[in-house]
Amino acid sequence: MSNSFAPQPLKALTNTTPLISVVVATYNGERFIKEQIDSIINQTYKYIEIIIVDDCSTDNTANILKDYSNKYDNIKVHINNTNLGYIKNFEKGLSFATGELIAPSDQDDIWYTDKLEFLLHHINNNPIIYCDSELINDQNIANGKKLSDIKRLATYTTAINYSIGNAAAGHAMLIRKEVIDSCFPFPNMIPHDYWIGFIATFYGHVEYVNKVFIRYRQHTANVFGVGKKKGGINSKKKKKEDYETLKIKAIERVNILYNNCPDNLSTEKLFFQKLATYYKDQHILNRFNKVLLFLKNRKEMMAFKNRSEIRKILFCLKMFFKTV
Repeated sequence: MSNSFAPQPLKALTNTTPLISVVVATYNGERFIKEQIDSIINQTYKYIEIIIVDDCSTDNTANILKDYSNKYDNIKVHINNTNLGYIKNFEKGLSFATGELIAPSDQDDIWYTDKLEFLLHHINNNPIIYCDSELINDQNIANGKKLSDIKRLATYTTAINYSIGNAAAGHAMLIRKEVIDSCFPFPNMIPHDYWIGFIATFYGHVEYVNKVFIRYRQHTANVFGVGKKKGGINSKKKKKEDYETLKIKAIERVNILYNNCPDNLSTEKLFFQKLATYYKDQHILNRFNKVLLFLKNRKEMMAFKNRSEIRKILFCLKMFFKTV
């Protein structure tokens, strides 16, 4: 995507029963994949294709997928020749989607049967609609919490909402194909749902509906999980040695957001230009300006954080000392 990219208005859905492409990325998912595929097959909305891309699993996942594709005509399975990693694996699966609407899926969740039907009927003119999730463990037991209890799920209206993080999970999304088509190529170092949500704000709102339609499984093999601690084992020991790497990645991420923000979104473009400058050059004046930028835009920048106003202000002030 170039700086001159200017998204066109979204097209109306062609009919009341558009094809929905469900895209599942798998890797060593034999333990839970059957429950997830069954929950997709049993959706009340039936006009779907299910695209599954396996990223060189070393367990029995590929054989399970082949069994499903032999049984169901609308399931298409692709087995990678080399391991791509989860971002590029999702990118590959999304590139195969032919539906007007696309629903990414993790390999280890369970969807409520009316998820797709409800989201379809409420997407309206939005580029994305997404819902809440209840948390379950590897035994299918709910812990009494929803994702919205941990992150601030909301309707996101500007690219600035995606400047330092996001909370709209890909597994909860229904996305218009025009948005996905604008996402290629996916950056290697930005999670796929983060990137999709950012691009979607060029077209309109990332619309949130305060209803649970997913049982979101938390277990030790999650790529991401709301219970995972940053850094993992020996994180304190690694913190110092990884600092420069984190700094470089933060600068790269902000530059990607700036370079891909359309010129016609002048307010957002100027914001990301300033942010990229302040991240790259840590001169004391730029540190001060970065704090001012965070303070001025804290509502938008931290829209995904469940924090009080005081904690948001303190976070902004700390940016004088923090590089990432």
